[in-house]
Amino acid sequence: MVHGRICSCCGEKRTVLDRDESANTNQVFWCQPCAEDGDGDAPPPPLDMSIYTIPTTTTVVVLDATQAFEGLTLTEKHYALELSRADWAGSKICLLQCSPESPLIFSLLQFVFSNTEDIALMAARAKDAGFTEEEVKEAMMYCAAFYGNLGNYKSFGDTKFVPVLSPAWFRLFLVSGLPSTNTQTSKLQTFDELWDGCVDRMYSLPPRHRQLGLGTKGISTYFSSNCGPDDADVAARFLTSIQMSPYNTRLFKTSPNTYTIRIASAVEGNQETDAVYPFDDIEKGGESEHYTFTLQHGDYAPIMTRINTHLQAALPHAANPHQTSMLTSYIQSFSSGSINDHKTASTHWIRDTGPAVESYIGFIESYRDPSGARAEWEGFVAIVNRDVSRKFGVLVENAESMLELLPWPVEFEKDIFLRPDFTSLEVLAFGSSGVPAGINIPNYDDLRQDVGFKNVSLGNVLSASYGSGEKPVTFVAHDDQVLFKKFKGDSFEVQVGIHELLGHGSGKLYHKDTTETQSLLDSKLLHPLTQQPITGPFYQPGSTWDTTFGKLASSYEECRAECCGLYLCLEQRVLSVFGHEPQTPTPSVTVSSSSTSTTPDGIHDVSYINWLLMVRAGLVGLEFYSPETGEWRQAHMWARYVILQVLLEAGEGLVTLTTTTGDDGEPDVVCTIDRAKIATVGKTAIGQFLRALQVHKSLGDVEAGTKLFQRYSIVTPAMSAARAIVMARKEARKLMVQPHLEEGPDGTPVIRSFPGTPAGLIESFVARFPAEDAELLALAEKDMVHVLD
Repeated sequence: MVHGRICSCCGEKRTVLDRDESANTNQVFWCQPCAEDGDGDAPPPPLDMSIYTIPTTTTVVVLDATQAFEGLTLTEKHYALELSRADWAGSKICLLQCSPESPLIFSLLQFVFSNTEDIALMAARAKDAGFTEEEVKEAMMYCAAFYGNLGNYKSFGDTKFVPVLSPAWFRLFLVSGLPSTNTQTSKLQTFDELWDGCVDRMYSLPPRHRQLGLGTKGISTYFSSNCGPDDADVAARFLTSIQMSPYNTRLFKTSPNTYTIRIASAVEGNQETDAVYPFDDIEKGGESEHYTFTLQHGDYAPIMTRINTHLQAALPHAANPHQTSMLTSYIQSFSSGSINDHKTASTHWIRDTGPAVESYIGFIESYRDPSGARAEWEGFVAIVNRDVSRKFGVLVENAESMLELLPWPVEFEKDIFLRPDFTSLEVLAFGSSGVPAGINIPNYDDLRQDVGFKNVSLGNVLSASYGSGEKPVTFVAHDDQVLFKKFKGDSFEVQVGIHELLGHGSGKLYHKDTTETQSLLDSKLLHPLTQQPITGPFYQPGSTWDTTFGKLASSYEECRAECCGLYLCLEQRVLSVFGHEPQTPTPSVTVSSSSTSTTPDGIHDVSYINWLLMVRAGLVGLEFYSPETGEWRQAHMWARYVILQVLLEAGEGLVTLTTTTGDDGEPDVVCTIDRAKIATVGKTAIGQFLRALQVHKSLGDVEAGTKLFQRYSIVTPAMSAARAIVMARKEARKLMVQPHLEEGPDGTPVIRSFPGTPAGLIESFVARFPAEDAELLALAEKDMVHVLD
């Protein structure tokens, strides 16, 4: 049998005859051009395929919300059901936002598994065809990971992953799932059409395809393949000039200096705004350059229509006028593409405090846009855990006094802290490429400053994803293992609470030509960092945090919020809110694995482990740095690496990274932090850095903020050596099986759970979506001419 094989360097496909030589992508194969480009007879350095495959040891966890759902009223269940349908209907947009091939791979897998009588039977057939148990696991894990990430790029890290099996062998596995009946011929024909449409891109790993990025540094379907950073920048300036948000847009370059901006909406075409706009850009050394932009509504139109259908069905079950107005404005926004309508919906959502069923939906987070401006689809519905939410309510009640503890002048804090709803939720559905542990939304600067926001902690996500397990925690000293595992969950809960409420919820932005900015200038306040008069630069009218700081915005803001968590977790009154009362001091500062009490400096175990968690996370963050491009692929992990560098620079033995030999005889790195110096050296260092982050953000000082952040982003030779160890010991991120809401035989909404296995994750998507979706394939085909490179 002839099997295709992908070159480990350029990603081009060649053919070999022996299955044993091509079955596993961890075996290196070089095409002739790449081999000739190598040093003498040696080909270029091989790819580390562990980066681009999903190990079969990946943990799959269950997101359980059964008990919470059963506690809802019938009306609330119907409301949750329709919202979950809207969330998941919209989640197919994530496929179109991920990669050109993702909608096709999804369609292929959905067709196969929807036509499979039983996944266990499919596995048995594959074994009868010669597959080993491990090969079956490899095939199943790829399928589960694709569903779990809603695409073939990791939602956390933006790295592409490919099947471990060779193309022909993986194809044979999938075919084994089709029914062996007289309908197989027609099924096989459909299968082959889908397979042939995606197999090359499914396996391709040339440098540009290995990660999401812009221009030569990666692929992104937020842009046409001929766009680069300069195109993103000029589009940002154009959108600011017409005061239009980029959140629900994509940018396609049709010819030099000529662009189409696609806007997501159910209605295709808008007579009022769809037109050609000339734009003279004067940002290049004072010289003007002419551009042309065309606005085009109707991106993702069939999917946006489906979303609105379900939101319309949810309206009769709304619990109050705010929910009714919220849903109505969502429908208007998704129909017309108006971000202002989405802001109106968000305003009603903010004012709908303490609902039994919580939700939010739309184009929300901009992490995956390489330019940091366009947002990925996200929709969730969850049930409020009122018992756990009470302690968050206490945190909100004391927020004003806690904000006063942050290390910046009062002029850089909001005039009035608009107390948000802060709840713990049990997630029923989260339709996006990944599921976070906590959220602070909406992301509209004007609403956050003038109306408010909401904080949510996703309780069942925390319990499912952040358990300690039995294995030793990597990069943590032996003496800290027991304490780390004991307080990891508690520490993370505290960090998430502060991070979301007092981190993302703090700080003020100054725009040019506003009353607030003039008052700041009139106050003669000196710049907190330079002690010189404040002169700006301030935000341009119509600009936002995201559009001003661009691709740095997400990581910078996550870093600021994480620093708030570290800084304020040292306050006992903050810990008491979470139920962590003062501990009895011990006479020694030495901390053993059995220690559960503070040292004389008063550092609580929860605070100590929180700081140690951050130090370890900063080291692990190196996994998400690409030396080939010099780019960071994940906002939170970049932020944590920056914090690690700040703490290392503080010196005085506060943080130590020790290279050693592990128990397995392989190179290892151990993180330690001097507990006695956290409240002095550590707090001072984080406080000074946090003050600088906030001042630059408040003043819209992109140049100074970027210089500061990039200074701590440098990966030195020593850290590169540590990265090699981190990569050798990296652990796969857990996959999550979500429940499915559906109508029972009598029309009553019921919740359906699935096992925490790759098969269970696959089954949840078979239950959630139909076998075929012609409209999704048509949307993907329409994009191809623009997004394929």
